[in-house]
Amino acid sequence: MKRLSNALACLALAGCAGIGTGPAPSGGVVKITSLGSHDGELCPLDRAIVFEDPDGTRILYDAGRTVRGPNDPRLGKIDAILLSHVHGDHLGDLIQPSANAGSCPKPDFSVNVTPNSNMVNISLGKQAPMIVGGEMGQFLSAKVRSLGGDPGKLVRLVRFGAQTMVGKVMVAGVPAVHSNGLPGAFLPPEQAKALDAAGLTAYVGEPGGFVLRFSNGLTAYLSGDTGITAEQDLVVRGHYKANLVVMNIGGFPFTTGPTESAYVVNDLVRPNSVIATHVNEPATVNGKLVETSKTAAFVKAAKMPVHIPLSGRTMEFDGSGRCTAGC
Repeated sequence: MKRLSNALACLALAGCAGIGTGPAPSGGVVKITSLGSHDGELCPLDRAIVFEDPDGTRILYDAGRTVRGPNDPRLGKIDAILLSHVHGDHLGDLIQPSANAGSCPKPDFSVNVTPNSNMVNISLGKQAPMIVGGEMGQFLSAKVRSLGGDPGKLVRLVRFGAQTMVGKVMVAGVPAVHSNGLPGAFLPPEQAKALDAAGLTAYVGEPGGFVLRFSNGLTAYLSGDTGITAEQDLVVRGHYKANLVVMNIGGFPFTTGPTESAYVVNDLVRPNSVIATHVNEPATVNGKLVETSKTAAFVKAAKMPVHIPLSGRTMEFDGSGRCTAGC
């Protein structure tokens, strides 16, 4: 009874060491910047986002096709790369030949980076580890090794329930309900030919999402390409208490649409702010939201502020998940 009383007393005091969900927040803001296909717009294939902690740690999320390889000047220092799943628009099968190539509705992705992938090329170029779940780690380790890299340094497995640290940023793996077949283009020609002829993709395990807890207390849920899941309530809100959501909203036939995504943020996760992503449409013109777009429908349906990640514009968030600048 004495031990239980001491524990309860400790929980009641803010200064008890070793109790709680992590270190005390350090203040400052997290900087969040979309690296899309066209400056100042939100375009159909924009996936890549850079998160910068107050301590300077920089994490790239799903490089996809819009980051122009490891020498893209927008990248700067990158300490880790998150990969939700291996579809070409996330792993990166094609990239733009130059900044703003093509138009926002139809970006020019004419540079083929298979079988390596944009993610692997960036990881090797920046010497930044790729953080992945499922069986993606085994595939990416083999890819990195074949290109002369060190998979022990450049591939880090974080499955559902696991956590890792990048600087002062905690990265946790959470479930996503989606498909995750590896296209043949990322495989050697003879394997790719056999898979393509059979209409198959390679197995690399489940897709995933992430929860990031930054040193200022901001806790961001990165949904990946998920549908609605019970874990969004029980794990993302219940355990991690996410106060910012980066939510896919593109809709039919690939992911949750505006109505389903609004249910996730309004009823399941209940954050203080949302960033709309994976919109699969030219959501803006001259930096202004298209009022007839699916993105606009999601903004109207959500009960909290929804921020539009215009490419190249940096948004700043405090520890409570509220935007303080750039939104």
